[in-house]
Amino acid sequence: MKIVIIEPLGVDEEIALKEATKALGEGVEIVYYDTRVTDTKTLIERGKDAEVVIVSNLPMNRQVIEGCKKLKMLSVAFTGIDHIAMDACRERGITVSNCSGYSNCAVADLVFGMIFAIYRNLIACNRIVREEGTKEGLVGYELEGKKFGVIGTGAIGQRVINIAKVFGCQVYTYSRTPKQIQGVKNVSKEELLKTCDIVSLHLPLNEETKHMIGKKELQLMKEEAILINTARGSIVNSEDLADALKKGKIAGAGVDVFEMEPPIPSNHPLFGAPNLFATPHVAFATKEALEKRAAIVFDNVKQWIKGKPVNVM
Repeated sequence: MKIVIIEPLGVDEEIALKEATKALGEGVEIVYYDTRVTDTKTLIERGKDAEVVIVSNLPMNRQVIEGCKKLKMLSVAFTGIDHIAMDACRERGITVSNCSGYSNCAVADLVFGMIFAIYRNLIACNRIVREEGTKEGLVGYELEGKKFGVIGTGAIGQRVINIAKVFGCQVYTYSRTPKQIQGVKNVSKEELLKTCDIVSLHLPLNEETKHMIGKKELQLMKEEAILINTARGSIVNSEDLADALKKGKIAGAGVDVFEMEPPIPSNHPLFGAPNLFATPHVAFATKEALEKRAAIVFDNVKQWIKGKPVNVM
């Protein structure tokens, strides 16, 4: 069996191959590509003889899937699969597994890092103190007592909920499949947006969630509220968010994800908006998370070979 690791996995090649051997033994051929490419022709060339392809977030479109003639299984080193042509995979009976759970802690950590950066003016404080300045104009806010809204109550959303409760927040949630969580109030999306001081998004991207947060939704939010998006960029209409920030409709936003993967064009509408704290899709990117991911991605292959696939999408 030939397994192709079609792009780097964020850990040293030695670690990746060690995890592969640990899970799969010596009886498989493994090809590791240590460069990231996005063009369809090269991706097909890399995967054309593989029965299993391991991919992170490269665009595995229909052409790539159809060009990889021997492909039987995709092990996706990511939680989201919106970059995978799932319709083409289903047509050919290709198993697709993801790495759900590897970045729960990492993403939740960044959510609160963004909140503190905005609430406590950390970037401005770091700049001002180096310029012999003072706290003038930089008095911040506390988390305790704030109404904290979580849209999407999967594993990451639930971890964010638990952390928010520890900080003394009043937690509100909205989900298509509400969960009964002690000390948490399930409400409609509209009520959550109207009520909460902080709104954090934890949803997959699909036809139902694309532009879920746009002009109408942003107008429902409090002027002192902040929006955090570590989920998928297209869940929020960026132009509407930029406009809301410019007009003071909301107080700030923390954004880790955009409509495309970094590098993000310097003329992106959000970069002209005030009170925006942006990061280049790093929520999942911690040493610990990437090592967990490497272990899960090869275990997915192991379980598929045994005829007991897990994390199937």
